[in-house]
Amino acid sequence: MKNIAVIGAGTMGNGIAHTFAQSGFKVQLIDISDASLERGMATISKNLDRMVSKEKITEAEKANTLSNITTHTNTESGVKNADLVVEAATENKDLKLKIFKQLDDVCPKNTILATNTSSISITEIAAVTKRPEMVIGMHFMNPVPIMKLVEIIRGYSTSDEVTKTIMNLSKTLGKTPTEVNDYPGFVANRILMPMLNESIETLYNGVAGVKEIDTVMKLGMAHPMGPLQLADFIGLDVCLSILNVMYDGFKNPKYAPCPLLVNMVMAGKLGVKSGEGFYDYSESRKAEKVSKQFA
Repeated sequence: MKNIAVIGAGTMGNGIAHTFAQSGFKVQLIDISDASLERGMATISKNLDRMVSKEKITEAEKANTLSNITTHTNTESGVKNADLVVEAATENKDLKLKIFKQLDDVCPKNTILATNTSSISITEIAAVTKRPEMVIGMHFMNPVPIMKLVEIIRGYSTSDEVTKTIMNLSKTLGKTPTEVNDYPGFVANRILMPMLNESIETLYNGVAGVKEIDTVMKLGMAHPMGPLQLADFIGLDVCLSILNVMYDGFKNPKYAPCPLLVNMVMAGKLGVKSGEGFYDYSESRKAEKVSKQFA
């Protein structure tokens, strides 16, 4: 594989493009607007600068990484030579189904279609294509250039050959691929999201405050960040979307999102991305100041 197309220049998409480009692949980064692509490329450049300052890469390696990425607002032109497409659009099922139907129509017959979905059925996504055996989940973790895990999800029809190819490809990126089967939330979010949701329930029920809950989990369970801080970092809207997928998929009340989470998303308090969630990020992106709602 030499040519990788990435759909979506947001947090996950630009991180995936960065990772492939730094590993020497030619990357076509695709989004619907020039403004989104400019923001994505600016983020990649800033993250590379950080790596240069920490002496993890050289200025020449930074320049080479950026030169490996081209940007496109037209999907067909972006994927015409792709060996692999990795979709990293918003975690919205209808949007993903629409994208995969289009990709199936415009991509070469031998192109593998991967999705970075964190919870949506690979089998359902594959079903809108004429190549279900070539559709697979490739769930990177955020921040992509740093996190080692790639959760590889086989759909019902995903072939052994495609699975082996994507497992080996992930290793060439310096990642640790882990194969899982296609059930709502897969492994990572099936375990993580109920924990985050229970942390929000604990706050909602008045058991403890924001910092107290996060401190217990950081110092008592050796987590690098507290669950409420992590929820803010992921995005409360994303957490809600994943919980809803699992609740719809399993019909089990343990996956029902906490009413506090629902209300915060409706109020636009989405965490770091909106400037406020369980913490206030108006002055710093670090979780130092608890949101006034919970102070």
